[in-house]
Amino acid sequence: MASAPGSPVRVRFCPSPTGNPHVGLVRTALFNWAFARHQQGTLVFRIEDTDAARDSEESYDQLLDSMRWLGFDWDEGPEIGGPHAPYRQSQRMDIYKDVAHKLLDAGRAYRCYCSQEELDTRREAARAAGKPSGYDGHCRDLTDAQAEEYKAQGREPIVRFRMPDEALTFTDLVRGEITYLPENVPDYGIVRANGAPLYTLVNPVDDALMEITHVLRGEDLLSSTPRQIALYKALIELGVAKEIPAFGHLPYVMGEGNKKLSKRDPQSSLNLYRERGFLPEGLLNYLSLLGWSLSADQDIFTIEEMVAAFDVSDVNPNPARFDLKKCEAINADHIRLLEIKDFTERCRPWLKAPAAPWAPEDFDEAKWQTIAPHAQTRVKVLSEITDNVDFLFLPEPVFDEASWTKAMKEGSDALLSTAREKLDAADWTSPESLKEAVLAAGEAHGLKLGKAQAPVRVAVTGRTVGLPLFESLEVLGKEKALARIDAALARLAA
Repeated sequence: MASAPGSPVRVRFCPSPTGNPHVGLVRTALFNWAFARHQQGTLVFRIEDTDAARDSEESYDQLLDSMRWLGFDWDEGPEIGGPHAPYRQSQRMDIYKDVAHKLLDAGRAYRCYCSQEELDTRREAARAAGKPSGYDGHCRDLTDAQAEEYKAQGREPIVRFRMPDEALTFTDLVRGEITYLPENVPDYGIVRANGAPLYTLVNPVDDALMEITHVLRGEDLLSSTPRQIALYKALIELGVAKEIPAFGHLPYVMGEGNKKLSKRDPQSSLNLYRERGFLPEGLLNYLSLLGWSLSADQDIFTIEEMVAAFDVSDVNPNPARFDLKKCEAINADHIRLLEIKDFTERCRPWLKAPAAPWAPEDFDEAKWQTIAPHAQTRVKVLSEITDNVDFLFLPEPVFDEASWTKAMKEGSDALLSTAREKLDAADWTSPESLKEAVLAAGEAHGLKLGKAQAPVRVAVTGRTVGLPLFESLEVLGKEKALARIDAALARLAA
């Protein structure tokens, strides 16, 4: 009952505008987008905003902004429109109401007057008897007189879909053939007592009317698939749907402790990665590896390479663990791949207020352009650029006290004095000459270059690690560098 071979591929990405986008949601968007682009199909971007208590316009705007930042384009949806508009569920309520009435009139749905208390009591009794605890069909075949009696009591019914008394089998694009027995898939609600449609109705109805051919979604929704397939069959009978889409359920993204990564986990928020300066290319490369791979020996690839190779049948059904360190490492590789001009421009947000600790007038564009190639090889995320280059633009370095203590050991004052003397006589247009000066100072005190340069680095930059020291000295300039060594000597003397 899935889409016929050769049918134009139509997939959808349908988030709810509730809070910050989650990286698991981004992974789902990525796989749908890559599948659509690989198949030269259509990506429908739909907003599921029927929960007025949780949805917000701010989150809606944030969703669209996030999609643009990630580089995802869509063929139908918000700001573009399309033949199946509107693409916000809050604007499609009349459609759902009409479909619910058609299901009721056809006997494929019915009104259920059971109170929550009654449902809970019967479920507990079923559990105690070792029976399935789903809805027991109490209102499935009410007579008109019974229904009228419930109405007279002031009961407001919900609408339930009538599940067929048969096993439901489908072939999952990721997991293969799956069968659900009828006792495990009871009748379920599709409309609340107040008339508001539930996700269980609106999602399949929209997929049907928008002619979605493939549904790629999270593993957590797998248990709802037999219900949707049964509903699709009913919608086909009613002329609402043309066919049942193919389903593919993507593996869980796991966080710490083998638990599903949730919105409450700090590392789940897409905004966190934007704020830290992850590249969209790096983040998407890593997220694509959570359940899929380009090849066994290639972790780094472009989004274009992914699109060219992506096949949903290659997705691994096993849970995928989110590893922040690996994510950072892959992002670092993508930073190295940038053209230097692109790198310098992408760093801009962290080189000006409020991210930058220096005054705007102290920023020196020429120094930035000169040091940028060295910085590009050092940072894992763009936000690290600030700490790496602040020594160039601040009046004096910001000392990391732990670094000072580590570098300024007994005898450091004598070493710094010798280094200052050698540096004063060096050629400041040559990093190699500056290196030779520090090397000579170290030899005079029985130290190798590594230990000799540590006090110089801390005196000049404030830190024990950072950009290449001798290139940094050259860019900073002789006058400022020697003044900072003098300041460090004065501090040591004090």
